[in-house]
Amino acid sequence: MPLSNYLDAHPFIGDKAYLHPSCQVIGDVNIGEDSSIWCNTVLRGDVNRIVIGRGSNVQDLTMGHVSHKTPDKPEGSPLIIGDYVTVGHSVILHGCSIGNECLVGMGSIIMDDVVIPDHVMVGAGSLISPGKTLEGGMLYMGRPAKAVRALTEEEIKYLRYSAEHYIRVKINYLNGAS
Repeated sequence: MPLSNYLDAHPFIGDKAYLHPSCQVIGDVNIGEDSSIWCNTVLRGDVNRIVIGRGSNVQDLTMGHVSHKTPDKPEGSPLIIGDYVTVGHSVILHGCSIGNECLVGMGSIIMDDVVIPDHVMVGAGSLISPGKTLEGGMLYMGRPAKAVRALTEEEIKYLRYSAEHYIRVKINYLNGAS
């Protein structure tokens, strides 16, 4: 079973969400309706919370974790993912906040206290350094990532399309096409 409690924290899985049997969802994790968590992904909400919005997908081998609360930082660094977000394969998300209709490319690392607003595309293999706040409607790439250019209207529409595509895929899995 991919769900585990941690102390008094229990995962919550929204309606029509899909969790691949090989993923691990631990502790204070809230996965929204129509979202999907794919093969060998780990979402470890043990020392803080993880919230994933509606219609988002977290793809294979992604690690989602958090930073604990301290006297200097009473809220710590939870991991918050908005609605209709695509998180590519082998991404590391650590105590960051991602807005709605974003795409985080394969192999990217997003560190503590990063704020990614709505409609951002992070190119594959990018590194977003701790505490950075990105600008909405932009493409970021590199290590460390920098704004490359504004997204086109077509690319902004693609962000929602990507998430909706994964909703269709997870429906197939829920209907027994595994």
